[in-house]
Amino acid sequence: MLVSDFHYELPEGLIAQRPPAVRGSSRMLTLDRRSGAFADRLFADLPALLQPGDLLVLNDSRVLPARLFATRGGLATQHNSPAPSGAVEVLLTQRLASEHNDWSALVKPAKKVQPGEVLSFFTTTAVSSRLEAHRAEVARPAGSPVLTATVLSVGEFGERTLRFAPVADFHAVLDRIGHLPLPPYIHRAKDEPNTLEDRARYQTVYAGERGSAAAPTAGLHFTPEILSQLTARGVEITRLTLHVGLGTFQPVRVDRTEDIRLHAEPYTISPATAAALNSARSQKRRIIAAGTTSTRTLEHIARVAGTAPITAHSGSTSLFLSPGLDDDFKLVSGLLTNFHLPQSTLLMLVSAFAGREHVLAAYNHAVAARYRFFSYGDCMLIT
Repeated sequence: MLVSDFHYELPEGLIAQRPPAVRGSSRMLTLDRRSGAFADRLFADLPALLQPGDLLVLNDSRVLPARLFATRGGLATQHNSPAPSGAVEVLLTQRLASEHNDWSALVKPAKKVQPGEVLSFFTTTAVSSRLEAHRAEVARPAGSPVLTATVLSVGEFGERTLRFAPVADFHAVLDRIGHLPLPPYIHRAKDEPNTLEDRARYQTVYAGERGSAAAPTAGLHFTPEILSQLTARGVEITRLTLHVGLGTFQPVRVDRTEDIRLHAEPYTISPATAAALNSARSQKRRIIAAGTTSTRTLEHIARVAGTAPITAHSGSTSLFLSPGLDDDFKLVSGLLTNFHLPQSTLLMLVSAFAGREHVLAAYNHAVAARYRFFSYGDCMLIT
């Protein structure tokens, strides 16, 4: 299929720039994937719409404050490095398996950031305020850098591998100087990449292990009260962890869906989650995935396990689900998801689950009914 087959027209004014005033108050469009029938509901209706015995699977990954600002320095091999020669924005996308503190990252502007160069990260926001128009020269911020990283290698489309120098508590430093990596369609002032509201609301209420470069946004709607209502309804809730990585930020650059290749993302299935999935599968109870990240993980492990029981393990998945390519869902029978970008791999996944025509018809209704779109927007329940 063509990537353009997944296009729809979206007025820019429907892209949610802020979360709803009250978490859990979003609208929810329900879609019957067999008939294509849809209805306007509220997310607060979810407990009444799920059935006793359903297994709801949440992704509990925590978003890293992974957006950093740095100055370019000299080469790591030079003893007398020159003064910083430019400002760069760094987005950490995935910690690499290494004895060192190595990370995959996106760097902007990337052209001059080459292997061997050292990037310096400061506590001040002075660097970020100078990023406008990617000025060629910046003054050195006051004080010493709190982090430094050497560029190890160069990839496509601004990708870099960075090795950070050892510090006592790397994540504590990230918490102090980093910003949550809001998607580019959410606009904030350049000297305030996110607000106190963003720091609270671009994180699920059940977030656990840190590691994602973007929020599993279907989970942003849940509140402790709604989770309690689901449990009281007889819905079983379990969690997995998939850390959202580079693929979320890379646009589709090919014309045909069969040419799309996703970056691998790490996941973990706990013993309790494996047991819950095996029980639901053997008893033919519905498995409802909260989000496309949970869906990809569940469908990946179903393909790994085959007919054997699912076991607790960690791994990585680059599974791409799309109509006509891989659209045989083996575990997931219901999907809670936000509205996704036109021509995106996430829209293709949803279309594989519910049918492209059904999904695009529902999206066109959502546009006409002025639903709020994307990360901070409204959601769909597809069963």
